Amino acid sequence: MSRNYNDELQFLEKINKNSWRIKKGFVPNMQVEGVFYVNDALEKLMFEELRNACRGGGVGGFLPAMKQIGNVAALPGIVHRSIGLPDVHSGYGFAIGNMAAFDMNDPEAVVSPGGVGFDINCGVRLLRTNLDESDVQPVKEQLAQAMFDHIPVGVGSKGVIPMNAKDLEEALEMGVDWSLREGYAWAEDKEHCEEYGRMLQADPNKVSPRAKKRGLPQVTHFGGGNLTDLDFAALIPDALVAMEKAMKRDKIIVNDRQLACARIASPEGQDYLKGMAAAGNYAWVNRSSMTFLTRQLDFFFYETFFFKLFYSKFWDTCAEHAGLLQRYTCALVVCRTCQPFGTCKDCIFSGLVQCLIPLLQAPESYKNVTDVVNTCHDAGISKKAIKLRPIAVIKG
Repeated sequence: MSRNYNDELQFLEKINKNSWRIKKGFVPNMQVEGVFYVNDALEKLMFEELRNACRGGGVGGFLPAMKQIGNVAALPGIVHRSIGLPDVHSGYGFAIGNMAAFDMNDPEAVVSPGGVGFDINCGVRLLRTNLDESDVQPVKEQLAQAMFDHIPVGVGSKGVIPMNAKDLEEALEMGVDWSLREGYAWAEDKEHCEEYGRMLQADPNKVSPRAKKRGLPQVTHFGGGNLTDLDFAALIPDALVAMEKAMKRDKIIVNDRQLACARIASPEGQDYLKGMAAAGNYAWVNRSSMTFLTRQLDFFFYETFFFKLFYSKFWDTCAEHAGLLQRYTCALVVCRTCQPFGTCKDCIFSGLVQCLIPLLQAPESYKNVTDVVNTCHDAGISKKAIKLRPIAVIKG
């Protein structure tokens, strides 16, 4: 029997001004508690979503983010807690902005494609130049148009860097090392990429021919809609089919079919992780290729003009690409701390403490970026570093 809104509130406890606890019992089979981070404005949105769901007002069949956080807390092998970051909203299985850690040494622990997402290693790059704003302003329209013309963008366009099937296999295995070997990256670029731009466990043989066929023509492609890369989205449906069979075999029970999973140590789990790593390498190659094309623009505008890689980072939230006109958007760069998983010694993100995470604003689709960043800052999840104002932008 479904509970009413007031009944649901009995399982929610405010910890402090920026965080709420989701107690066990909020959804069945919770192994750990959940927590989500909000400010006053974001808190109102979260509870309004839950209230609407209790009235039967769910949108598109998606569960409210709180329920999805709870369902993730019920997955076998989860440790510490299921976490909703301030940008959290309903997603596929996992809420978007929902984080969880699993013990790799626990034979019961699982991996779920719903937790990784369809856009594997979807990310952004922040490049810096040796130019002042005064150098760019007189030619900003020409520069933006040149970038738009030089880098393939939009649905249906294809990459311009030559790549055959053999090259793709090597790129899937090598990541940025392939780009470096082929002359599409600088050696120092690797220092600014997570995992140095290469996930060593990648196995191209675990990527289906269908996914490879889709990905081959898309390298050096800016994407369309709200994604920077295609990032082998076709990998996920293939994995879900295998994992549903594995769940029946291993008697794994989940609260939501969208959380289809497999034991990490199982053949299905290992195959998925190896294929996922290959897809991650593909994304780095794609962004390296776009960086290469961007750097070529120096020949058209300035003798001493260069784009230098400042940062490249996994980013699990979609990025906005505005059109060929100025819009009232911004980018915020924050420095991640060890929260919310505890001290550096125990934190699964301990290697990322000094990293920079760009957060691009997309107010019509996602929560207000200022609320999100301020909440992260106040909760100690990250520290505000830089606010960037666009001069000109191009849209995929």
